Amino acid sequence: MRSFKPLCIATISSLALTACGGSGDSASGARDFVRAVGSSTVYPFAKAVAEATALSGGKSPVIESTGTGAGMKLFCAGIGAAHPDIENASRRMKASEYADCASHGVKDIVEIQVGLDGIAFAEATGGPGMALTPADVYKALAANPFGKPNSAKTWSDVNPALPATPILVYGPPSTSGTRDALGELILTKGCDTDPAMKALKDKDADAHKKICTGVREDGAYVDSGENDNLIVQKISENPKAVGIFGYSFLEENPDKLKGITMSGIAPTYATISDFSYPGARPLYIYVKAAHLKAIKGLNEYVGEWAKAWGPDGILKPKGMVIAPEAVRASSAEIVRNMTLMDSSALK
Repeated sequence: MRSFKPLCIATISSLALTACGGSGDSASGARDFVRAVGSSTVYPFAKAVAEATALSGGKSPVIESTGTGAGMKLFCAGIGAAHPDIENASRRMKASEYADCASHGVKDIVEIQVGLDGIAFAEATGGPGMALTPADVYKALAANPFGKPNSAKTWSDVNPALPATPILVYGPPSTSGTRDALGELILTKGCDTDPAMKALKDKDADAHKKICTGVREDGAYVDSGENDNLIVQKISENPKAVGIFGYSFLEENPDKLKGITMSGIAPTYATISDFSYPGARPLYIYVKAAHLKAIKGLNEYVGEWAKAWGPDGILKPKGMVIAPEAVRASSAEIVRNMTLMDSSALK
């Protein structure tokens, strides 16, 4: 159970939110629109909520797909109109990122879980019907699986039961929360199938992380930037390629793609909802509390999220996997009170 501290927003001087260049600043110097950065997975959901905000009479927020990691750096860089109000994240904020925020004066942050998603592995509808495990993925994509340079060229090199086709995987960049979640939820599980690697975690956590999550750079894994639609296009055109992205992109392209099972479990709405799919994960937005009174429309935009994330909301048809009722109730309470997050639980 997470604990929170009451919100107490200090009065912001006009100097704190003066325009640091750029258009869209009001006469008083504060921005007159909401700006959000971060996850490409959360991006389509954030855009949908932005459109709903505009339909309700507010100014449409500006949403930028920068990747979770890059977005965190932008979000944590400071307080004021030159800095984003919201960070969209496909994983939870790291303790190191919170420390970076605090070092730049961003100490009061509201953390809101907005839904669920899964790291989907997919192939073209005409693909061979791949069936993978975390160990298969690790052996195929790790730079140094189990501490040795990766020499696997084909999927059958990884597992004789897999096709003898070249390993070609289009996936997210290192700045992406999806890449972080891939490392944590899939690659590390595959790595830890080796007892020596599991033992290394207790002995040398940094070495373990490097061996278990480092991805090869010899062309077998193609960093496709923060553009999941590009991955969809690439694998739909190549039946021998595999793509990694948020589940919503798989659900939106059933005519082009089919999901690849992970340990026998397909990425579906149901398996992500109950976390039986190994790549299931929560999605978040982080709100800069110091901007709540200073940035026009910020409260309204965050409130619009709470209207959108339910079973009858606008996000489910977009591919959002709805969070359990208890999680939604907790998140709605956080939105009502703009309760500050407790950073002590971050890793």
